[in-house]
Amino acid sequence: MISPIQTLSIALCTCNGEKYLPTQWESLLKQERLPDEVVVCDDGSTDNTRALLRQLAREAPFRVVVVENEVQLGYNKNFEKALSLCTGDLVFICDQDDYWLPEKLAVMAEYMAAHPRVQVAFCNAFEADENLNIQGEPFWNRVRLDAFQKERWKLGLSMEVLLDGNRMMGCATVIHRGFIAKLIPIPTDIPGYIYDGWISLVGAAENTIELIDMPLQLYRTHDNQQVGVRAEPIGPRISLRDRFIRDRSIKLEPLVKTRQQLQKISEYLSERMPAQEEGMKQVEQKLKHYTMRSTLPDNRLLRVWPVLRDLQQGLYHRYADAATDWYSPYLAAIGDLME
Repeated sequence: MISPIQTLSIALCTCNGEKYLPTQWESLLKQERLPDEVVVCDDGSTDNTRALLRQLAREAPFRVVVVENEVQLGYNKNFEKALSLCTGDLVFICDQDDYWLPEKLAVMAEYMAAHPRVQVAFCNAFEADENLNIQGEPFWNRVRLDAFQKERWKLGLSMEVLLDGNRMMGCATVIHRGFIAKLIPIPTDIPGYIYDGWISLVGAAENTIELIDMPLQLYRTHDNQQVGVRAEPIGPRISLRDRFIRDRSIKLEPLVKTRQQLQKISEYLSERMPAQEEGMKQVEQKLKHYTMRSTLPDNRLLRVWPVLRDLQQGLYHRYADAATDWYSPYLAAIGDLME
């Protein structure tokens, strides 16, 4: 049975957004189900954004709260502030420069009503250029949230999927307001993760985050956006010979970085989540594996047991990049033994 109609809040953050904000606001006004309130936190705009917001608030058919930060907070803490001020049962995160399809609020609210266990959900999006012309494939294809990863997600491995890299855009997200207390304060020092990545990890820790497998907005990409999708630089190709003659510290560097990232995630999540949660166990298992790999002794004979143990347990395969060749886990294990 679907629960009664819930109230909807939108947490919108702005900073020098006058160029694209009117188009985003137009998409909010065209929603099949209008929000009950929009909370806007402006983070020190120096253009016409604040005056524009006051005008939009006067004309809106829903409640609008405009907060002008006296001190610039940055996007992590600005979204934290906006989320904390929302009063609706469901809170939608909104960027200043996208465009929501008319059915977005209705579809996502209906999903949350039909799945009361879910605390966080996010939809797909069409990537668009500066003029909102759709470009290429939907966003999930860019971040490799493909059929394989979706199947892992269904098996209860959302944490492992998200530890491979953030797949969730904040601007595509809805959150139960009662869950926000677990999200804030938002950490700002987890390498590779900003506010939306952190939200997804907290949801995955207790397995209460889900996918809404529909593109429900246009995700605008342009040169002036504060955060967004960027292609990762391609590192140099490492030859087999290089693997055996390069300095060991060079080989260990990416393993150490992954270990440090996982340590941060573990520390912050442990402050808010019981250790017995399945997602927490997944974090600790991956941290244990990368701690082993990044701290192997110089004596190669002493490496044999821990490496073969994790290989036999399938951990090298479990944490290998799904896009790599089938033999990559074995090459990683051989490298750990020999380099």
